[in-house]
Amino acid sequence: MHYVTAKGILSSKNGMNIYRGCSHGCIYCDSRSTCYNFSHDFCDIEVKENALELLEDALLRKRKKCMIGTGSMSDPYLPLEAELGYTRRSLELISKYGFGAALLTKSDLILRDIDLLREINSKTKCVVQMTMTTFDEELCRKLEPNVCTTKRRFEVLCRMRDEGIPTVVWLTPVLPFINDTEENLNGILDYCEEAGVYAILNLGFGLTLRDGNREYFYKQLDRHFPGLKEKYIRTYASSYEVNSLSSRELSKIFVTRCKNAGIVCDADEIFGYLAEFEEKSDTVQLSLFD
Repeated sequence: MHYVTAKGILSSKNGMNIYRGCSHGCIYCDSRSTCYNFSHDFCDIEVKENALELLEDALLRKRKKCMIGTGSMSDPYLPLEAELGYTRRSLELISKYGFGAALLTKSDLILRDIDLLREINSKTKCVVQMTMTTFDEELCRKLEPNVCTTKRRFEVLCRMRDEGIPTVVWLTPVLPFINDTEENLNGILDYCEEAGVYAILNLGFGLTLRDGNREYFYKQLDRHFPGLKEKYIRTYASSYEVNSLSSRELSKIFVTRCKNAGIVCDADEIFGYLAEFEEKSDTVQLSLFD
């Protein structure tokens, strides 16, 4: 871990990343790609030491309330967050100034902040997004080794359901020849239905491989799935988009089950929902004639 002084914290679309890099160790992580210009080891987490000051200043300058998103490039609930508490203090600011929040994570550490999530959601909208790729627990520990497994994430989603906090599952990436099976898909969809998720985002059954990410992924294939790297190379060569050969069949199952369960699965609709600020009021306006 090391600290840096950042120039800004919110993107043009009101997204923020307090941390840069990740220690979850997911074998497929696109954020490892060289295009993101990491000047340090990916597991040496960069902490924006002035993130809270920057966030408060940015929120004060906003003319309109909006949703504040986090987790697109680095999980806001990395293990070091348990000690530093930057994400929690960010949520305190978001709640204080009446903004909404949309958080994307793989970690059950988010349960620590359930009080703030509930508080934000009572005033506007707080959406918890959880990535779920692999139903099989043993396989999940290989693909995402340093974070809680899918079953525990399911339990987090159920807690959010019970608290009335809306949830979205990111069903991505799906790795060809590894977890691109009907059994895996149906297992995750069963979890989603039981947890009452609002939506499931799937951007295609496959993954993307760029320079930096590809090399790390192939190294992990050699470690956990001997011989599979060669199959990837034969099938996909150096393609950026690596789509499952079962994409068509899996997509049919996915769309049919989501529609039958009343779960939103259209990507544009989901992104629109995540960006839409909603203001709630518990004030009952009485008629002048009451």
